[in-house]
Amino acid sequence: MKRSWSVFFCLSWIAVPFAFGEPVMEVADAWRVRVTSSGFSETLTVAPPDIVEVTDERYETLAAFKGPVWRRGTPLNGTKAEVCSVADALDPDSLIVRDGPGSGAKTYVLGKDYALEPRWGGFGRLEGGAIPADRAVYASYRYAVMRIDSAVLTADRRIVLRRGTPHVATPRPPDVIAGETRLGNVWLSGRIARLTEDHLFPVLETAYPEAVPQAPSAAERLLPKTYAKLRAGQPLRILAWGDSVTESAYLPPESKWQSLFAARLRARYPQASVTVASVSRNGGTSAFFLQAPAGSPHNFAEKVLAVKPDLIVSEFVNDASLDEAGVLKQYGGLLNAFRGIGAEWVILTPHFSRPDWMGLRSENRIEADPRPYVRGLRRFTENNGVALADASARWVRLWRQGLPYSTLLVNNINHPDERGMGLFADALMALFP
Repeated sequence: MKRSWSVFFCLSWIAVPFAFGEPVMEVADAWRVRVTSSGFSETLTVAPPDIVEVTDERYETLAAFKGPVWRRGTPLNGTKAEVCSVADALDPDSLIVRDGPGSGAKTYVLGKDYALEPRWGGFGRLEGGAIPADRAVYASYRYAVMRIDSAVLTADRRIVLRRGTPHVATPRPPDVIAGETRLGNVWLSGRIARLTEDHLFPVLETAYPEAVPQAPSAAERLLPKTYAKLRAGQPLRILAWGDSVTESAYLPPESKWQSLFAARLRARYPQASVTVASVSRNGGTSAFFLQAPAGSPHNFAEKVLAVKPDLIVSEFVNDASLDEAGVLKQYGGLLNAFRGIGAEWVILTPHFSRPDWMGLRSENRIEADPRPYVRGLRRFTENNGVALADASARWVRLWRQGLPYSTLLVNNINHPDERGMGLFADALMALFP
């Protein structure tokens, strides 16, 4: 297998406080951007997305063309992010599948021997076709990788473009050095024909605007037993309950949101003994646990209630299909169960998933989370005196910090990377003084 692409130098990202007026970014033409800030202006030329050429990539076997649209058949390795493919990366007309390397090998026929999901880059055998289930195939194709370039105001007051390092799913902005200011980012989101306003992310703030601390704090009002244990240096047992994001098998254990939360609590309350356990299920919902039979590894009574933790923190992006009325009904029953064992509860609002799954048309200029589930969680916690760690509010504002939020999703769908996990921990720690 042969793969070729250009490699570009970049520095690691160092946050620099924004000290000038709000920058303005405008599309000048297909690959040029006009950047203006505090009397400085420059038109920058942006290189088109990086294209990767793959030749004779070997697949030991090819799966049948079945499964969900985002993972149908076998994902092409080049467009694969975590366990599934990245949408809109593959040039579907470029795919050639053969029974061996080189142009002299037999070429299989699309639509007869195999099928392709053109947007998501999955391909698979067709019944009655010529590809045996136990034989290797060789794929050649082209795809685009994402990139984030930065418009930077240098120490000598020039606006220049810094090129980021390409990545199939989670590109990061290049760094700025001491004395420089990042004015905005240009997101090359894959196989695009030209730049639009949706690809421009001026830096309007450098961090989430934390609320002014109030007295008494949310922890004192809504989590009094938890807060008292932390202050008194007593053992505190936390149970993280959720779906694949809580399971987060794709990340090191120390990068999971519950690990980050526990570590920050220990740092803030070093006299306390904080332990955390997790009960989670990939693809699970809160209803799944309630419906799991006795003896199941996911039975709610046995795996959540019987543990009798001091504090339960729940995360269920998979509950996002619930409307506001559904939240009130489902979560009302959970609240009664938790109060029955004397446990306190924090509900995490979910991170963002793919824009087309959320009804969003763009990843910038987002003013609010559009999901009824999130509105339902906010209403439920306010009406019932339950603590809310509003991670969603932090994802809403990522575009203001110059970040397309999907570049924090390792599977290009709904699995946050360690930065996204950090936003959960930030939201949880905001409850504590």
